[in-house]
Amino acid sequence: MKVTKNQLFKRQITLSEIGEVGQGKLQKSSVLVIGCGGLGSPIAVYLAASGIGKIHLVDFDTVDISNLHRQVFYCLDDVDKPKAAVLSEFIKKRALFTEVGFTNKPITKENVFELINQFDIVVDGTDSLPTKYLLNDACVLKKKPLVYGSLYKFDGYVASFNVLQENGSYSANLRDAFPEMATDVPNCSEAGTMNSIVGMIATQQVNEVLKLITGVGKPLANELLIYNSLQNTQLKMKLKPTVLKDKIAKLFEVQTYFDAVCELQNKDWQISSEKLKEQLSVGEQSRSLELIAVLPNLKLPFKVGQTIPIQEFDVDTIQVDFNKTYVMVCQRGFNSYKATKMLKKKYPTLKVLSLFGGISNYNK
Repeated sequence: MKVTKNQLFKRQITLSEIGEVGQGKLQKSSVLVIGCGGLGSPIAVYLAASGIGKIHLVDFDTVDISNLHRQVFYCLDDVDKPKAAVLSEFIKKRALFTEVGFTNKPITKENVFELINQFDIVVDGTDSLPTKYLLNDACVLKKKPLVYGSLYKFDGYVASFNVLQENGSYSANLRDAFPEMATDVPNCSEAGTMNSIVGMIATQQVNEVLKLITGVGKPLANELLIYNSLQNTQLKMKLKPTVLKDKIAKLFEVQTYFDAVCELQNKDWQISSEKLKEQLSVGEQSRSLELIAVLPNLKLPFKVGQTIPIQEFDVDTIQVDFNKTYVMVCQRGFNSYKATKMLKKKYPTLKVLSLFGGISNYNK
């Protein structure tokens, strides 16, 4: 079936504020979408459906069955497949005039400039605080607008950061709203989330991108929109651009922006919750296991042989038995994997496994 742009975008072109000129601006624009999860996947699909000329997706993760309740552009057949690749194929089938590419690896301090330099607008669809600050700082340094979105349970946050103003200055950025990176804010997998608020914030971000490109309406520059889905209330927090480029350049030099979630873990060094439960249920197998908790005060559904906080995890002081299989345990599977790597480096032939997803996943 042959389809023309005028047919596909008829309803949008009909808007006098958009028209052929506005649609042409969308077609000539390029957008980088970081994260292909609950926010990023609908953002990418809606932007493509709106006629954005070029979209590039970045995500290192694969589709998990727990994603499907809010990541509605994936299906059961997509489980364990790379999110960016699957989403790219979906978009190609329905957005004939959008060029779509993807990068199936994390965005880091080492590759962030190379990626953002190629695009007009960067959209943050991640749930990683270190990555959010990385994107913010890189966009400030490279003078790129950043459309920000984040979630906490029933609340959502949206802003357009680092937008060029008429006087040649740039609007507020993430550090003007939150100067320091919080270390105790759980992501969606820990705090939980409703799929409705995820979709609402994603489409708000799409709205910001469309306004920035077409010049129609008033973007959320120098403002942070905070929306509560339980009360259907929202407020706008005024922001002043006080954290300037020079300060951010100094921060960029010293910060690593490391996020343990983004580390690509060796699956041979992991044990699933199902497999561990199976082994613990068999007396002979359970006796060959040595479980070590690497975080204190974990609420554990099983007994561990010892608790060694990751900060005190010294492989030289641990007596190992090569006849046993060691299973490292923490809350989400990141510190346990770190401990596993440390033991494997010291004892390459030792059987050491990290509980994938940690206790959070085990207790589901």
